[in-house]
Amino acid sequence: MLEDGSTLSRLDRGLYRIERFLALISGIAVFSLMVLAVISVGGRNLMNRPLPGYVDWIEQVMPLIAFLAISYVQRDGSHIRMDMLIGKLRGRWRWGAELFSTILMLVLMVLLVWGSWAHFQRSFDFAAPLWSRDSSIDISIPLWPAKLLAPVSFSVLCLRLVLQIWGYGRAVWLGLERPVAVPLVMSAAEIAAEEAQLVADVSPGDILKSEEEKG
Repeated sequence: MLEDGSTLSRLDRGLYRIERFLALISGIAVFSLMVLAVISVGGRNLMNRPLPGYVDWIEQVMPLIAFLAISYVQRDGSHIRMDMLIGKLRGRWRWGAELFSTILMLVLMVLLVWGSWAHFQRSFDFAAPLWSRDSSIDISIPLWPAKLLAPVSFSVLCLRLVLQIWGYGRAVWLGLERPVAVPLVMSAAEIAAEEAQLVADVSPGDILKSEEEKG
């Protein structure tokens, strides 16, 4: 992901701070799920008393894990994707294909925001106890906070997709080779350099130079 001083890049960095915060919450949720499992299993084995409403708590935590970090991953281009065709394209053809697929994703996500928000509204009620029309089966935890996470997370992803559409459209219009604010597909040598940097004190430049010499 390249950056510069343009308005697009500044908006990208600003949204990225929000995405990193949401991803941090998602990571904490994963850790909390492990803690809940230890408490429940430990209580069952040591005192014959598992954690009350363990499944209910899992239901509340799962949306944190499933939804909050999707925009963060989209920004870095870490979602699973097929690059066999797009990877062979170059220049405007490549960015045009990326632009088309991103527009399709945005349309889908807008529909999901609309549907998930309607689902949340069916659960939320100011006049009801704990503002909830429904709750979990075991210990009656209100479900509306978990249902609210979906439209919130999808809305952040929509903002990310709008920025990427801007970035891809700008690349098509100007014929840019390496546009800002969009994930760039890494070559095999670049991927090897990044992975090697995680396990050895070697700069990516040295590894890329070595790969080029071998080639």
